[in-house]
Amino acid sequence: MRLGGKLAAAIEVLDDIGRRHRPAADALKDWGLSHRFAGSGDRAGIGNIVYDALRRRRSAAWLLDSDEPRALAFGALLLEWGETPQSLAAALEGARFAPPPLSDAERAAFAGRSLDDAPAAVRADCPDWCAPLLEAAWGPDWVAEAVALSGRPPLDLRVNRLKADRAKVEAALRGAGVTPVPDIPDALRIEPIAGGGRHPNVQAEPAFQKGWFEVQDAGSQMAARLAGAAAGMQVLDFCAGAGGKTLAMSAAMDNKGQIFAHDSEKQRLAPIFDRLKRAGCRNVQVVADSAQLAPLEGQMDLVLVDAPCTGSGTWRRRPDAKWRLTDRQLAARTAEQAGILDAAAVGVKPGGRLVYVTCSVFAEENERQVESFLGRRAGFAPEDHAALWRRSFDLPEEAAAVRPSGIRLSPRRTGTDGFFVAVLRRAA
Repeated sequence: MRLGGKLAAAIEVLDDIGRRHRPAADALKDWGLSHRFAGSGDRAGIGNIVYDALRRRRSAAWLLDSDEPRALAFGALLLEWGETPQSLAAALEGARFAPPPLSDAERAAFAGRSLDDAPAAVRADCPDWCAPLLEAAWGPDWVAEAVALSGRPPLDLRVNRLKADRAKVEAALRGAGVTPVPDIPDALRIEPIAGGGRHPNVQAEPAFQKGWFEVQDAGSQMAARLAGAAAGMQVLDFCAGAGGKTLAMSAAMDNKGQIFAHDSEKQRLAPIFDRLKRAGCRNVQVVADSAQLAPLEGQMDLVLVDAPCTGSGTWRRRPDAKWRLTDRQLAARTAEQAGILDAAAVGVKPGGRLVYVTCSVFAEENERQVESFLGRRAGFAPEDHAALWRRSFDLPEEAAAVRPSGIRLSPRRTGTDGFFVAVLRRAA
């Protein structure tokens, strides 16, 4: 497909997302099923336009003075693909399936506006109601932090030390363009793609099938490292989900000690069994039934709570989620997080640690959640997060937002998804 055909398809998908209020991945999948003539490269290009349009939705609408799917799709190409009104007109000329090129009114709107003059929430590409939350979280830098959350993400991998080292995985994936992530042990990265390109399917590689590496954002890897799992420990991963951090901790423990992987929703745990087998993790016991956690009360050196959250730190990867998010959903998540923290704390032994992690950038889910827990739960206190950061990474504190109540990671500061990590020590 030529660019015009991909642009027309992207407009169709964006219209479907807007009308039916559905996830972008579902709309793209349905489009592909009903247009089987489109190859994988075509579908990737269409998906890139759709996701770029969702990432830069406010900016595109501002520049073209319209929030219709057509304006968003054209805006994505102008903002993220390096296109100009002139280059788009040339690309669309004579194309059979292309939408009409930019009209005189659209050209005039684009030429007469600059994002430098746009309201802060427009420059931040976020919903208006989220702007105060982002400002509360990041202070004067909030727009720059939000802009970084609106870019394309890299593809990050974690070397599985139980089966390989970084040099071995680098050699196996040399053709995929992997490079080490500085100062993050075991992290490899394939940089964000440009234009209509796509990341390689690394999960089809023999090295993946052998368990040499996992796909895992570097921020998630940093969170697992900050948790501090070590050989011989008794660890409870209270919200294990598909097991990404469970696998990382198992490797850090060199299969020595015990990890109990639990999640209150059993279907989330379904992928963990194949992943554990492939990775060679032998010190993990999956606990699907909450009743089976009773014998673990007060016995754990470490309890990790990777809490369900709004996912605002992953807006680069799931930009449609920020437009579906509501303040009621945020309130529901914070209430759920409080209950989970209280339940998980029971497992921590005297002198042990409770580690609270979210992939959110909102203070309501992070610092304020920790402060609320400490206010109602005696016997826990924050670790020295600055010292913890220095022990864990050869990076200055300015490389993240290191605060007494926790550590914030973000695309702008650490080049990762947005994460929050708080380590709380139970009194001995």
